[in-house]
Amino acid sequence: MAQRSSKRPKPAVRRKTVRTKAPAVTDPIADMLTRIRNAAMAQHVDVNVPVSKMKMEIASILHREGYIRGFQLVDRGRMLRIRLKYDANRRPVINGLKRVSTPGRRVYAGRENLPRVLGGMGVAIVSTSRGIITGREAQHEGVGGEVVGIVW
Repeated sequence: MAQRSSKRPKPAVRRKTVRTKAPAVTDPIADMLTRIRNAAMAQHVDVNVPVSKMKMEIASILHREGYIRGFQLVDRGRMLRIRLKYDANRRPVINGLKRVSTPGRRVYAGRENLPRVLGGMGVAIVSTSRGIITGREAQHEGVGGEVVGIVW
């Protein structure tokens, strides 16, 4: 049996603090929709999300359909600031956001079976060969594609 000597205690190891960036998000679109949903529930005026072309197109659809006030690039073009919209009673205009197609389970819809959200009261966001458009626009153009998400 080995005995420990009690001569000197070992000095504490000093470790450098390494600051790293936030971990990579596996589904950036779901992250964007979640940030918007959380900010709307907390009644924030705006919300920042990391920018990408697809997120800009989704924000453009949300603005065109009247779900948000607007959006702009901030932080030298690295972040997308989305200004949320509320009604007269301070309730968010966006009642729900849902990611349909995920990286682990892609959901595609042909031009005949594009989803209708709440009987036409909501909007389906579809990624087609003609870009990211609403379900109504895809039906009008006669194209199908990946159902990115739905908003109501």
